[in-house]
Amino acid sequence: MKKTSNFFVIHNFNTIPEYLLEYCEDYLIYDCSTDEKTVEELTKRNYNFRRIPNTGHNITTYFQYFAECYENLPQVVCLCKGNMIPRHLSKEFMDRVYQNTYFTYLFDEKEIANKELLLRENMFIEDNNDWYVESPSHPHRYFDSYNSLLSFIYRDPVFPKYHIFAPGACYIVRREQIKKHSPQFYLNLNKIMNYGLDPNFPSEAHQIERMLPTIFEANYREQEWMNDEKAFELKLEEQLPLIRANDALRGKRFKSIRRLLKRYD
Repeated sequence: MKKTSNFFVIHNFNTIPEYLLEYCEDYLIYDCSTDEKTVEELTKRNYNFRRIPNTGHNITTYFQYFAECYENLPQVVCLCKGNMIPRHLSKEFMDRVYQNTYFTYLFDEKEIANKELLLRENMFIEDNNDWYVESPSHPHRYFDSYNSLLSFIYRDPVFPKYHIFAPGACYIVRREQIKKHSPQFYLNLNKIMNYGLDPNFPSEAHQIERMLPTIFEANYREQEWMNDEKAFELKLEEQLPLIRANDALRGKRFKSIRRLLKRYD
């Protein structure tokens, strides 16, 4: 197999991503493993890796890399997870696309039960209905809808009826796509997604997972606070009472529905 010059950024958790290194000439592993044997093995193999805290998902890793390496970004970056194959795509599909130098969705689920959820072989389509926000496993703190987060980040965005994205958040992206935004923009986004694991990663990470193609491809104007650390933190704090009020209203609505259902039992 001919190795690609595309630079691989690999988010790794309790995996030895040896198979991914067969594809690329250069790479950096961000390792958040909780299994010390994994860390020992990565060290033993002399892999190029950095230890980072575990946020429960891979998007904060990518954004951290963008901010840290902003002035020396490779021309093409492959954003990967250590278990990407076969978790999100097949080896056969990866073999076909790993040398792409254009924006590529790294997703391929031929066995997906409902084919209507695929726009193309590697593009997943889903209603913009925020179904994941009510999950007790993925609590929200700042935003309870994709649309509210999108309008917090950008001025006058179009609220989509559908999301088209790669589940798992793995892509091939070009340097100019990453540089559409500043390092501080990415660091600020990470603050929305890395406030804890209670019991799992925040719902806002689900929202940004669906927003990645917009971040890389759209031409919306950014809100001014997205490129200012202090202004962003002040603006983010303003979200807290709004979300508490929304959650209280949602709770009252569910109680009313439950009372109505009991009435007809």
